[in-house]
Amino acid sequence: MKIGSPKELFAGEARVAMTPDSAQQLQKLGYDCLIETGAGLAAGFTDDAYRAAGVTVVESAAALWDEADIIAKVRPPETAEAERLKAGKTLISFFYPAQNKELLEFCKGKDANVIAMDMVPRISRAQKMDALSSMANIAGYRAVIEAGNNFGRFFTGQITAAGKVPPAKVLVVGAGVAGLAAIGTATSLGAITYAFDVRPEVAEQIESMGAEFVYLDFKGQQQDGAATGGYAAPSSPEFREAQLKKFRELAPQIDIVITTALIPGRDAPVLWTADMVEAMKPGSVIVDLAAERGGNCELTKPDEKIVTPNGVTIVGYTDFPSRMAAQSSTLYATNIRHMMTDLTPAKDGKPVHNMEDDVIRGATVTFEGAITFPPPPPKVAAIAAQKPKEKAKELTPEEKRAKEAAAFKAQTQSQLMLLGVGTVLMLIVGAYAPVSFMSHFIVFALACFVGFQVIWNVSHSLHTPLMAVTNAISGIIVLGALLQIGSSSWLVTFLAMISVLIASINIVGGFLVTRRMLAMFQKS
Repeated sequence: MKIGSPKELFAGEARVAMTPDSAQQLQKLGYDCLIETGAGLAAGFTDDAYRAAGVTVVESAAALWDEADIIAKVRPPETAEAERLKAGKTLISFFYPAQNKELLEFCKGKDANVIAMDMVPRISRAQKMDALSSMANIAGYRAVIEAGNNFGRFFTGQITAAGKVPPAKVLVVGAGVAGLAAIGTATSLGAITYAFDVRPEVAEQIESMGAEFVYLDFKGQQQDGAATGGYAAPSSPEFREAQLKKFRELAPQIDIVITTALIPGRDAPVLWTADMVEAMKPGSVIVDLAAERGGNCELTKPDEKIVTPNGVTIVGYTDFPSRMAAQSSTLYATNIRHMMTDLTPAKDGKPVHNMEDDVIRGATVTFEGAITFPPPPPKVAAIAAQKPKEKAKELTPEEKRAKEAAAFKAQTQSQLMLLGVGTVLMLIVGAYAPVSFMSHFIVFALACFVGFQVIWNVSHSLHTPLMAVTNAISGIIVLGALLQIGSSSWLVTFLAMISVLIASINIVGGFLVTRRMLAMFQKS
């Protein structure tokens, strides 16, 4: 069978659903690949590159739709494209069935099978074909880059001869894939980053990326992502009011706001109101990743960048993934290829549309003349339910001193116990062992105790726990060898010198390696 990708008709869309690399993988599944001439040019893929990968370049969209059995697209089909669907053909693309009910009915009337890449369930097995996550990851990264392009200062704080530059404060609203990508980019650029999400289980993810989770003074239960397929769900009016109150408190302090909150099948919730925009400092930036669905910011205008009277820039672009077309096309084409792998278990170029499969059933919106949207919930939960992590109570100076004293006392007791046990063992051994053995045994025992204590008590911030163990062993070898260097035997002395040399190299090398590892996590 043949799989083909036409050129996208949507204005400004630069992505393509098939790349030369993905075409080669599809051919291994037994498919012949077609591409409309010029379809990949905007993403940097020439017709010659496709030909070199064994793809047939078709001169027109009409010819491609007529010849291909499976059509892979990025955007939902335009009316003229949907007219070209026929019974038995399969369309794979973003579709948004909840928002495109007329298009859904039209495709049903054509008896075509439609797989919506935006409907892939968010379960572990389907991550490789989760196109929404792939595009959201790019959009989150690009949002921070666009914010920096419109922001008049550094993200990171700097102290220079000309004065001190404070770090930018960034607030990310919504910690899905796009939000986490924005958090990672903002923190890597040195900004002080805050993040908010209605799902409590993402707080740990946010904090692990170096951002601070914004907690609300709200006693009601926040939304559980496990129960909503990994997506946020509508909040109660009381929760929404607490949320808006917190945002109003933060608005005067924040330099950059990136909003990513979306609810499947609904318009984007308004979370950043006009009065919050007015409270922000001149020069601040809002990037609204939900602009295509109405926007999280009340003043957002889709596909436009505006500057408010108080000097706040609001970016409402809806084509962030398309602004990085080569990368987006590569990831999306890989998602399509993985979907085709699941559809072709025998790798014989013949798709098997198994409606018992959770992933295929979840993504299929029309099948054999029937609408199959909405799908039943997947059998596997998207996220294991977790209790929100409680913040550790900060100790007072008196409590810290008491804790340190107790730890010192316990350590001293364990050391005295070890010394006592060691002394008893040495007395027992000394009563029966020859004098020559005892001299070596005493050296061994002292080397073990002193070497371990000297190296192990070095702070783990200076070397990793694993390196601490190896260095402790090396410390034992060094001390034992030093004590044996004065031996009357030239062989023992020579071996002791070799031991000191090798163990010293290991200790010094361990600290140098650890220093390099720690340097990787230090901000320049």
